[in-house]
Amino acid sequence: MNAKPRGRQFFNNPGPTNIPDRILRAMDRPVIDFMSEEFVAIHHACHNGVKRVLKTDQNLFMYSSTGHGAWEAALANLFSPGETVLMVETGYFSESWTEMANHLEIKVETIPADQRKGADIARIAERLAADKEHKIKAVLTVHNETATGMVLPLSEVRRAIDEAKHPALLLSDTISSLASMEYKMDAWGIDLTVGGSQKGLMLPTGMSLTGVSNKALEVSRKSKTPRHYWSWEMMTGRAPQKFVGTAPVHMFFGLQESLKMLEEEGLDAVFARHARLAEATRAAVRVWGSDGKGPQLFCQNEDRLSNSVTAVVMPEGVSSDPMRKAAIDRFNLSLGGGLGKMMGKMFRIGHMGDLNEPMLLGCLATTELAMKASGVPFVPGGVDAAIKSLSA
Repeated sequence: MNAKPRGRQFFNNPGPTNIPDRILRAMDRPVIDFMSEEFVAIHHACHNGVKRVLKTDQNLFMYSSTGHGAWEAALANLFSPGETVLMVETGYFSESWTEMANHLEIKVETIPADQRKGADIARIAERLAADKEHKIKAVLTVHNETATGMVLPLSEVRRAIDEAKHPALLLSDTISSLASMEYKMDAWGIDLTVGGSQKGLMLPTGMSLTGVSNKALEVSRKSKTPRHYWSWEMMTGRAPQKFVGTAPVHMFFGLQESLKMLEEEGLDAVFARHARLAEATRAAVRVWGSDGKGPQLFCQNEDRLSNSVTAVVMPEGVSSDPMRKAAIDRFNLSLGGGLGKMMGKMFRIGHMGDLNEPMLLGCLATTELAMKASGVPFVPGGVDAAIKSLSA
């Protein structure tokens, strides 16, 4: 039996992400009564802190669930069976959200896109302008597509809706961008935001949220989709916590500490750090594939590159699986794999949450080591390029 690699695992999956020791220590305490004044104060402080991260003054609901639960909460509260929504194609997660909507008997039209270049915003405007009867109730987007390492400019999507003079709501999944990249729910005119605990918020998986505009909350009162746990009306009536069932007190202990860490660093500094680490990662990948025979950036649109995850497509005919297996089994480095139709054809480097330069350089150096050990063709020198990028 092979011995387990020693030392601390370098975890560069794009979710869940590293949980800082401060957050682990904050959660390492006895449970308290979730109806107590102490917990209610923590709960309210967390709600206010998350709204600051979302940059909204409107409504917030939180759930014991993964982000998929918040997806379902959004759909069940806002739409009735038979209604139509418009999904902007971004990759695996826009496809998954579409599948969920179909199961709830919501009709989904898709704005198709080249997943390596990103959606054409003009096509959204054209489709909405053609919808004279306003049958389309909402435009659904994934702000940052974890599967492809691409970001969607939501302010431009909002502009397209407004220029078409269409009343459609704008919904955004921000699970892999929240607290890692700039996000302005109110200023960008976003009616619903879906978020999760396990990425930029640096928490364990298991808590999700929806930021809800006043307009969306009014629309929700007309939805005929059955719901109970996900019901915003039910949650609103559960003051002071706005939580159906037992509140996950330890997740709130962690969230309180997470928000302290984000505010100590400052959100603008958090975003700048993510941008710096992302560009260093991309510098390494560009060198690895500089001869045209090695791994390449999956995203081919410089304006859409994600600052929280880099998707790397393998050379033709070369699987990413042996390299990722060598990385984790031999060298204790966890990298993300391809999802859906890209399974085995790419690997993904997560660089979000609690991460700094030494951690990233360790990841990139070990990725080179794993590629070399598993016979992946690449041009050496990616780590040097990352160092040059970080030292500029």
